[in-house]
Amino acid sequence: MRDCWAVVVAAGRGLRMGLPYNKAFYVFRGRSVLNRSLDAMTGSGCFDGIVVVLAEGDLDAWRQLCAREGENPLVREIAIGGATRQESVRNGLEKVPESVGIVAVHDAARAFVTRDVIVKTVESARQYGSGVIAEKLVDTVKVIDADGYAIRTPERARLRTVQTPQAFLRENLAKAHELARLDGFAATDDAALVEKYIGPVRLVESEDSARNVKLTRAEDVRRMTMEFSRETRAGHGYDAHRLTEGRALILLGVRIPFEKGLLGHSDADVAAHAAMDALLGAAGLPDIGRQFPDSDPAYAGADSMRLVGQVADLLEANGHRILNIDVTIIAQAPKLMPHIPAMRENLARALGIQENRVNVKATTTEGMGFEGRGEGISAHAVAMIEAGGYR
Repeated sequence: MRDCWAVVVAAGRGLRMGLPYNKAFYVFRGRSVLNRSLDAMTGSGCFDGIVVVLAEGDLDAWRQLCAREGENPLVREIAIGGATRQESVRNGLEKVPESVGIVAVHDAARAFVTRDVIVKTVESARQYGSGVIAEKLVDTVKVIDADGYAIRTPERARLRTVQTPQAFLRENLAKAHELARLDGFAATDDAALVEKYIGPVRLVESEDSARNVKLTRAEDVRRMTMEFSRETRAGHGYDAHRLTEGRALILLGVRIPFEKGLLGHSDADVAAHAAMDALLGAAGLPDIGRQFPDSDPAYAGADSMRLVGQVADLLEANGHRILNIDVTIIAQAPKLMPHIPAMRENLARALGIQENRVNVKATTTEGMGFEGRGEGISAHAVAMIEAGGYR
C-alpha cells in the first residue's frame, strides 16, 4: 500500500503537570517527551514521514530542542495547532501528502508507546481500514444522572478505553474531519469522528498498552519514573542433601519412586531450596537459612513448595516481579527425565508465573563426586527478576 505517515500532536500545555510550558518539552531522563514519542514512531519502522503539530508559540522551543537533542530524520512538516485538539489534528492532516495511504495520529504526551502498539495499529489499518489501540477495563463503570446517582451499569466485557496511536486510511480520516468541521461536531478523539462519518472502527490490543501512559498530571511522571527505575537482576541458588534410606525423595514437589530419599529438616527438596535461594539472592533478601531456619520446629518436615510460594509472595510484597527461573538437578540416580514436566508445572504454579518462564533440567556427573557415588543430590538455580524501587 501507499506510504504511511504519522501526525504527532504536541500543541498542548502543561498546566495539569504544574508546568509553565508545553509538557511535550518536559525532559524525562535526558530526553524530551516529544522526542521520546518521535523516537518511538521512527523506531517502529512503520512510517515514511511525520508531521509534528505545535502551538505557534512553541516554534522557538522546537528549534532549540532540535539543536539540543538532534533532528528526527522522519519529520517532514511542522503544522500549527488550533484552539482544540481536533483542529490541531486537522491542521496536521493538511500537511500529509494526498498520495499517503495510512495516517496514524499520536499524542506526543504518550511518550512511552512501544513498537508492538504502533505496529498493531498500523497493520490493522492496512488490513481493515482502521486500527485503534484499546485496553480492557478492570473497573466496573456506572452511568450517572444529573444528581450523581448511578442509573445503569454497562457490561464491562464490551467496554474498552482507547489510546493513541489511532491509524486510518488517510482519505477516510480527512473526510471525517472535514465533515465534522462543516457540522460543528466535536469529539474527544479521531476514532469518534470516523465512527460517526465513515463507519465502525477496529480496536486492537497489546500487552504493552498498560505502559502507554499519557503524561497529564505530575502523578503520571512519578509513575513512569518508578517504571523506568526498575532493573533486571539475577540470583543464583545452590543446595545439596544426603541420600538415605527411610526417606521419601521429593524434588520440586514431585514424589520420585526410589529406594532412598533426601535427609533434611524439611522435606529436603534440594531443587526447591536452590530455586528459593536464587530468587532471594536476586532480590537482595536473606537466604532460606534465615527465612526458614532449621532450628525452628515449625519447618520440621515442611512442604518446600509451600515455602516457594511464600518466597514468591515476599518478592511481590517488595515490588519485584519474577521473570524466569532455571533449575538444574544433579543426580546419578534415579532417572528424572519422566518427572520433569510435573516439576515445571509445580514450580510455575508455586511462583505464580507462566510455565514457559520455568525450566528444569537433570544431569549426572558420570560417576564423579558425591552425586556420582549416589551419596546425595544437589541442585543449582538461576533466577531473573525485575526489581522495583531501585533508583
